[in-house]
Amino acid sequence: MPRHTSQSHDGPKISDATVKRLSKYYRTLQNAISAEKTTISSEEIARLNGLTAAQVRKDLSFFGAFGRRGLGYNAVDLHRNIGQILGLHRTWNVCLVGAGNIGTALAHFRQFAEQGFLFKLILDSDPAKWGTKIGDLEIQDFERCDDLVKREKIKIAVVAVPGLAAQKAVDRLVAAGIKAILNFAPVTILVPPGVYVRNENMVIEIEALSYALTSKGGHRPRTGTLPVV
Repeated sequence: MPRHTSQSHDGPKISDATVKRLSKYYRTLQNAISAEKTTISSEEIARLNGLTAAQVRKDLSFFGAFGRRGLGYNAVDLHRNIGQILGLHRTWNVCLVGAGNIGTALAHFRQFAEQGFLFKLILDSDPAKWGTKIGDLEIQDFERCDDLVKREKIKIAVVAVPGLAAQKAVDRLVAAGIKAILNFAPVTILVPPGVYVRNENMVIEIEALSYALTSKGGHRPRTGTLPVV
């Protein structure tokens, strides 16, 4: 599946990597404001994120001119501007699909609400869960998603279902009008053009850590020992 890109209103296409770095800058600025810093330099933002100052300035330049050379950035102003770029100046109604352990943990994750992502709907296919609650929300039948998604004006879906059920669930959500999906199922899901998806596969991430530890410790297997299939 092709890598998604974002686009500013009147500028060039923006890569996923740039958008992810903007999210990191946003949090860096949040911390700076909490520490009562009024200004911050590109060098400091870069240092706190393991980047170069040139990369920080390049990322910000896609969206306009911020700060003044030699004086740095006003932390509050830059934080607000990046928040607007990321769409964090508004709230988004979100539905959770899958009320298992991962789904329940995600529903309780306070930072979603703090950033304006509000769970309005929890759906599951297990009749034993219907009518029970996670927080203030009652778990409802996934088969009703078409009507419920429209009624609650849902824009984003968080999918936390078993891998075998993920693609079918996503297809149904797309048919109901969902245009943005955060997928925690352990498979890569496919979506049509115009629908945006992020696959957050925690197994793959921890396998990457396993590889890093194995290769650093000198335990990397010899090449040429695997069978050809």
